[in-house]
Amino acid sequence: MSKQTSTKDLNRTLGFWDLMGASIGQIIGAGIMSLTGVAIGMTGRAVPIAFVLSAIMVLISYYPLTLINTVARFRGGAYSVIGSLLGEKWTGAYTIIYILTNVSLSMYCLSFADYAMPFLPMLPRKLLAVGILVLLYVLNMKGIDKFSKFQNVIVVTLVLALTTFSVFGITKLEPNYLNEATFMTGGMLGLLRASALLTFATGGASIIANLSGEAKNPTKDIPRVMIASTIGVAVLYAFMATIAAGVLPVEQVANKPLTMVAGKTLPKSLYVFFIIGGAWFALISTLNSQLASATKPIMQACNDGWFPNKLATLHPKYKTPIILLTFFFMIGFLPIVFNLDISILSKITTTVGSVLNSMVALCLLNVSKVMPQAWEKSPLKVSRAVTKALVTVAVLIYALQAVLLGSSLSLPLLLGNIAVVVFAFIFAQVRYASGKVKCEKSYEIE
Repeated sequence: MSKQTSTKDLNRTLGFWDLMGASIGQIIGAGIMSLTGVAIGMTGRAVPIAFVLSAIMVLISYYPLTLINTVARFRGGAYSVIGSLLGEKWTGAYTIIYILTNVSLSMYCLSFADYAMPFLPMLPRKLLAVGILVLLYVLNMKGIDKFSKFQNVIVVTLVLALTTFSVFGITKLEPNYLNEATFMTGGMLGLLRASALLTFATGGASIIANLSGEAKNPTKDIPRVMIASTIGVAVLYAFMATIAAGVLPVEQVANKPLTMVAGKTLPKSLYVFFIIGGAWFALISTLNSQLASATKPIMQACNDGWFPNKLATLHPKYKTPIILLTFFFMIGFLPIVFNLDISILSKITTTVGSVLNSMVALCLLNVSKVMPQAWEKSPLKVSRAVTKALVTVAVLIYALQAVLLGSSLSLPLLLGNIAVVVFAFIFAQVRYASGKVKCEKSYEIE
């Protein structure tokens, strides 16, 4: 029996709720724990409004990808979107930058270790970080169905823990919540800055586009899940932010992690549940979603000749890309071993990630030309003028994110980011010119 290496051979088992679990698990991560207090420092008790505005920004910036996923199954996720709608050379550059963005795997592992250490003081930080990475690596090796079952259990517990925080705290809200002295403390500019910052907490749903090749009904389920999960999590975040900002004096919670507020408002038993079911599981679910989805674009890149095709080999029983999973395991493992700083990792991945997101957004301009019949049947089809407006706004949002984060990097790191992007496009040009790249049609109109 020959080895299977094509994205056509992936198991198509993920239903609506499996994709919903993956999306919610990716959205709810360390951002809600660490950024809520920072946003309170910017806008005071208007922070729930900031969360809602951030979700609107995310939905607008993701909408091009949402629309694109109504027309076809893109087996390599965003990679296939770019190759089909923007151009084959672009996929080579996308691949290199995309690999760099997944260094965030180590960031989630280290963040998990930071939340776990107070409860497991006998275990070193590195061991905890590597341990959770190994656990999820093995789980994802066992097949996409095992991933989805585990993810759904984790996400249900996670949402329950975050809801518990909100329900318990609502009875303790200060009666003068809307007092002018503590509401929108930074004015309109402070509110907008907080909203921009919180896009890193409400974003993440776009990752399920990379699971299109394993979805049962991608053109129906992926767009619905992207919209519903973003709105649902934003509403939950807004309730949590109300409690975070309204139970204690604003000056006490501004720029403080959410766990501090939880520790002062929840009974000890519920606080432990919040930390484990909330903080721990938020990071586990995000890490699990990223591991499951990260391999699919690179798998298609191997099918197309950007890398050796044998790297895309699937496990004969579980239909998982075992070599690529191991590759991404190492991407998560090495920064942990070499003690790279979490904040630096997050800024690097988000800055260069803005380039990838902009590339995907531009693809919407060509859907009506490349897939005219499928586009006409799309339930979310918009006019050409609206299409251009959506793409323009999305690219501007991504550019703003890149500027905000890029400006906070040291000069060497900023130059390093630019160097990676330049190298990616040079690699794409050279490799494509070699004649070894033969991009196949990796989308299916259903």
